[in-house]
Amino acid sequence: MCTGSVVGVGVTAGVRCGGSGAPYYAVGVRAPSPVRVAATHAALVLVTVATLLPILWVMRMALSPSQGFSLGLDGGWTLDNFVAVVSTTSADGRWLFGRQLFNSVLVSAATAIVGVGLACTAGYALSRWSFPGRDRLMATFLLTQMFPGVVMAIPLYILLDALHLLDSMTGLVLVYSTTSVPFATWNLKGYFDTIPKELEEAAMMDGASRWTTFWSIILPLARPAIAVTALFAFMTSWNEFILAATLMGDERAYTLPVVLNGYVGEFGAEWGRFAAGAILVSLPVTALFF
Repeated sequence: MCTGSVVGVGVTAGVRCGGSGAPYYAVGVRAPSPVRVAATHAALVLVTVATLLPILWVMRMALSPSQGFSLGLDGGWTLDNFVAVVSTTSADGRWLFGRQLFNSVLVSAATAIVGVGLACTAGYALSRWSFPGRDRLMATFLLTQMFPGVVMAIPLYILLDALHLLDSMTGLVLVYSTTSVPFATWNLKGYFDTIPKELEEAAMMDGASRWTTFWSIILPLARPAIAVTALFAFMTSWNEFILAATLMGDERAYTLPVVLNGYVGEFGAEWGRFAAGAILVSLPVTALFF
């Protein structure tokens, strides 16, 4: 029986028939030196440690009985911080954390649906039709991405106040959806460009309308891009803090990032509860990747 394998990075082992099957190196191909292999693994270990250290530090603080910012588990570990975060109640005794979790899920899901829905139609139009001002419109979409959210905070506050949408999930969804449309449109437009126009032309020759081809042909083919774009919109809304803190003044309307900010005050910080809350907030987004 003949066997073959690849050994090392960019080094191909020869094929051996019979015997132990141990690989041998082809003529002219030099095996990586032990020093190089050791250096590569050492670098990978350092990168892994640097990546995992912040996560482990947060987990340590979340499990610590104190509210300090130090390393180590000298005082043992406990789940009290998680219990304290989850069991938060309002002044009238209602479960506040549950309401705030619902706010985050509702706002993020609605933003993904509304933003991606608008971006699908806009991206399709920009992909399939050439009209005056199209290139300038796409450039304007990119231009809006240059400005941070804090620049829009005051104008959006005045606008939502005039519309009586402050402390409202509807107002926050409208704000998040409009800010997600430019990137989502560019992302979907690029994917629509890769779908052959001949598929639509064939469907129209069979009597399908433009809307039928868009709904029944283009959107099913674009499901991977729609899923990625929706995930991006969901994550952006889930993690956004500045606009939510500006537009939401009632604690019952808070989203989870605003809740986390409450554990770090001007005169002190509850790092244990902050870390526990950060872990809980990251779980839904992490679950979306699996």
